[in-house]
Amino acid sequence: MRYINTLVEGETIRNVYLCKGKRSAETRNGKPYDNLILQDKTGTLDGKVWDPNSSGIADYDEMDFIEVYGEVTSYNNNLQLNIRQIRRAQEGEYVPADYMPTTDKNEDQMYQELLAYGNQVKNPHLRGVIRYYFEDPAFVKKFKAHSAAKTVHHSCSGGLLEHTLSVVKFCEYMAGAYPILNKDLLYTAAMCHDIGKIKELSPFPENDYTDDGQLLGHIVMGVEMVDDAIRTIPEFPPKLASELKHCILAHHGELEYGSPKKPALAEAFALNFAPEAREVELAGADFFTGEAVERFTLPAHGFRIVKTPV
Repeated sequence: MRYINTLVEGETIRNVYLCKGKRSAETRNGKPYDNLILQDKTGTLDGKVWDPNSSGIADYDEMDFIEVYGEVTSYNNNLQLNIRQIRRAQEGEYVPADYMPTTDKNEDQMYQELLAYGNQVKNPHLRGVIRYYFEDPAFVKKFKAHSAAKTVHHSCSGGLLEHTLSVVKFCEYMAGAYPILNKDLLYTAAMCHDIGKIKELSPFPENDYTDDGQLLGHIVMGVEMVDDAIRTIPEFPPKLASELKHCILAHHGELEYGSPKKPALAEAFALNFAPEAREVELAGADFFTGEAVERFTLPAHGFRIVKTPV
């Protein structure tokens, strides 16, 4: 495997890459050619097929894994590959993980660590929500391989797991520092806050927004998924169900950031601040003291802090 970031101008290579993009064009003289974007986990490379009708160019489509043969050249100080031969690669000729960004942490270890937090949840109803998803093999497989975003943060395979674990760890600190917080509710909300991402974004190698992702977004879909779990758990308390859903709905904090609701529970505030721990530090260590609660219950803010029982 020759990774893109190791290629050198002047060398001739034969290697398999992901065809991330394919676009037909014409030269100034009206001669057709193809522009390709080749990708592996180290980056992307422009590819040029100057004679797309050549016998050496087999049929292939965008998002195919293709074996290419050509010369590495430089154009405007950027490397590109002048491709002479292409064929569609078959399964077994490539390792998919070589063609997508991946977390540098051990996924199995992270997942076991995440489950350990879930096992600390004592409330049987909330524990049931966790088990509904995090003990389902089909969900676990998707969750461990998914990204947390298209480009902004943790946009790699395993990124959703890594991000979720980091949020739960911060919530562990918050629950220990502020007894006002319902630890069971906070841990459950933290573990489930981004589960809608597995429906909002397509799996790798695409890692792009799905139709439902564009129309609904991961917050709404995540609440729907939590509701699906709640419906399977007998005598789930309606108030607790609303509190859990609220934490997920409000975890982006502001309407302009995509949250349908602003935080109205202490646990929702803690979850909102989890990805932005630095903001919590800047806001002061006494955020959930009486002084802070009084400050954030002012009518001008339009919301209230509600202390929830364990």
